Amino acid sequence: MRSERLRRLGLGAALFAALPAGAQAAAAAPDGAALSLWWGLPFAAMLLSIALLPLLAGRLWHHHQGKIAAFWALLLLVPFALRFGVAPTLDAALHTLLHEYLPFVVLLTALYTVSGGIAVRGNLHGSPGQNTLLLAIGTLLASLMGTTGAAMLMVRPVIRANDARRHNAHVLVFFIFLVANAGGALTPLGDPPLFLGFLKGVDFFWTLRHLFAPTALLCALLLTAFYLLDRWYWRHEEPPVRPDPTPDSPLTLLGAWNLLWLGVIVAAVLASGLWAPGVSVHLLGQHLELQNLLRDATLVTVALLSLATTPWQARHENHFTWGPMIEVAKLFAGIFLTIIPVIAILRAGTDGALAPLVRLTSDAAGQPLPAAYFWLTGSLSSFLDNAPTYLVFFNLAGGDAPRLMAEVTTLLAISAGAVFMGAVTYIGNAPNFMVKAIAEHRGIRMPSFFGYLGWSLALLLPSFLLLTAVFFR
Repeated sequence: MRSERLRRLGLGAALFAALPAGAQAAAAAPDGAALSLWWGLPFAAMLLSIALLPLLAGRLWHHHQGKIAAFWALLLLVPFALRFGVAPTLDAALHTLLHEYLPFVVLLTALYTVSGGIAVRGNLHGSPGQNTLLLAIGTLLASLMGTTGAAMLMVRPVIRANDARRHNAHVLVFFIFLVANAGGALTPLGDPPLFLGFLKGVDFFWTLRHLFAPTALLCALLLTAFYLLDRWYWRHEEPPVRPDPTPDSPLTLLGAWNLLWLGVIVAAVLASGLWAPGVSVHLLGQHLELQNLLRDATLVTVALLSLATTPWQARHENHFTWGPMIEVAKLFAGIFLTIIPVIAILRAGTDGALAPLVRLTSDAAGQPLPAAYFWLTGSLSSFLDNAPTYLVFFNLAGGDAPRLMAEVTTLLAISAGAVFMGAVTYIGNAPNFMVKAIAEHRGIRMPSFFGYLGWSLALLLPSFLLLTAVFFR
């Protein structure tokens, strides 16, 4: 099966290479102003599949999600090739896969591999103070090792610390708010939307400089609310207290070598943003910059070194499998391909088919409305994956990274909306459902989909309104 896939990929590459030079040069993407909204239907169907099929047809989705993603991608690419030609379609697909999709997946794979090799042993007593400290630590780690990595590293110690308490589901709810979402807002490593922005030209430290204040305010509000609520539950625990299945013991790390590999990942990503030798490699009609190729090669090497240097027991204790990463790779291949015409339409601005949406984000003078970007980006991120949502609104704002960084507020609103509001539902960000599944496997009765939505609206909505008043007026 694998050899067949590789054969097909090689055949596609050979076909592109065989195109005449003039045809390749003419393989320009169609003007976004000439595209109708019908071309965006595969993208909408892809996102709706991710949002609804796990709830409505979980068995079908679990076994065939890769086929479903491929179907929607082909439903775009085949008609696109028939309408605009094979060369422009292949050029657009290769540009997306080589410049955006592969770097995105390589980074996620490296972070997932390294974080999965760090096992936290031992146990703490789940008091309000210690729980708040654990959540704060996980929140800080999220921007260094990604929300997925930090969530997978910290969720089991948090569950063990609270496995003797009768009321512990709220701890995991706040864990999703903070560790799986808000904590990843400070670096491109923290959350997939920000890494996509980095690939589009956003400076590595831009998010730290400008998102620090709103992130600090949001996390302070949530940690304070958590401490007060957890203290109330702690005081109202009904006796007799259940025997602790995991008695207190000192915390230790297994697989500490992975902290070194984590540092190498940070250095590699940072170097690719600071070093620009002006050298590129021509591959399949695409110009790939040397610094990006070296970054991706380093990340692959780090993942392999992590696998080689991590004790088997560390991954065993973390219940490490490749399943979640394979799922992400399949789904994002479909997302990145189907979003191609949507981005072209958005780049056309008021001349494109999404002109009403463009006008909704600007005032009468044509100036962007940060509050509109924050809430529109966040609303879609709540129910769809926040990475493609970020791309949609990044391009809606013009897609020019230097200009958006200079103007600050619009990009700030898009970034904050994508990262923060991914916490509103279980399906807003990949780690949300992973944390829920692990908690339920350990016997914790997590809120239903709508029960969790009630928690998030009660706790997050007031916080987002305050952020709007302070930062996005």
